[in-house]
Amino acid sequence: MAKPNSKIKLKTQKPRKTFRQSFYEQREKIWNKKAQRVKLHRSFKRSYHEDYDRPLNAPGLLSFAMTTLLFILKRWKTFGALLVIVVGLNIFLVGIMQESTYVTFQDTLEETNQYLADGQLGSVAKAGLLLVSTVTTGGLNQGMNEVQQVFAILLFIVVWLVTIYLIRHIIAGHKPRFRDGLYNALSPFISSLVVFLVVFLHLIPIFIVIVTYSAAVATDFLSTPLYAFIYWLLASGLILLSCYLLPGSILGLVAVSAPGMYPMAAVNTASDLMAGRRIKFITRFIFVLFFLAVLWVIVMMPIILIDFAIKGAFDWATGAPIVPCALLCMTCFTFIYISAYCYLFYRRMLDDPN
Repeated sequence: MAKPNSKIKLKTQKPRKTFRQSFYEQREKIWNKKAQRVKLHRSFKRSYHEDYDRPLNAPGLLSFAMTTLLFILKRWKTFGALLVIVVGLNIFLVGIMQESTYVTFQDTLEETNQYLADGQLGSVAKAGLLLVSTVTTGGLNQGMNEVQQVFAILLFIVVWLVTIYLIRHIIAGHKPRFRDGLYNALSPFISSLVVFLVVFLHLIPIFIVIVTYSAAVATDFLSTPLYAFIYWLLASGLILLSCYLLPGSILGLVAVSAPGMYPMAAVNTASDLMAGRRIKFITRFIFVLFFLAVLWVIVMMPIILIDFAIKGAFDWATGAPIVPCALLCMTCFTFIYISAYCYLFYRRMLDDPN
């Protein structure tokens, strides 16, 4: 016969907690987590300069922009494959600007040149004006319905996640292929959608300013100096509120791509990193937009001039969508570049000893 086991431990039932005890314990956990966060400008108490002065050891504006561009160009096979796939999906799901729309812009520019400048504008000036008019008047997304707009947003999130995945593994010393990024980078897709919703909520003050400004112009509300002064005070406050909230939520899109990161934890972590550095981030973001505008001019101007020459010499090339395809490629490359720039800046802040 088997001997009875004398080492058997009797399970003791833990006393059940009341609702009030559980509530207080959960509240203490939440407050302990909040106590560890950076608390700058979150109350009506005065914030001193030594509290929010957080230096950032990062390269200059132009140096960092060029570093990001060279980082992409050195891995042209990996990011080139991403660019080709994204352009193909964009053509299939969203569409491309029709050649007839581009021809309409071109004809309008020719008529303006004849009536206002007596045909004195050269090819370079016409190419520049055509590029500016196509981009600023919404020629790139003209005719997109609601379904195409949703697909465009989803493609942007895919580009964002795949680019960050590839750069993270490249910095870690690995040699990721585009296939690895496409298959493995989309796991935080739902979390990214939640953070993207947070970004949209932080943009609501700016949307309110846009809607109210349109209504004020239509009703001549701003013609009265007192009303205009009050309106611009409120509008400035709303714009500053969005500028305060957006840097943390934008970098939250980067933080949420880390494995196991929850959406609101990513937003809180990014907001703590941005505390005292929002002006630096906004300055860099504005500069990178200017840098991309110059890059667009450098790349697109020769393509438009070549398009003029080819279609002027050969009649069969009249309907070829050379410029619309180039514009779509540059748009997708811009998404890749912004994703890489934001992630590299985020890594700079993580590695910064300050």
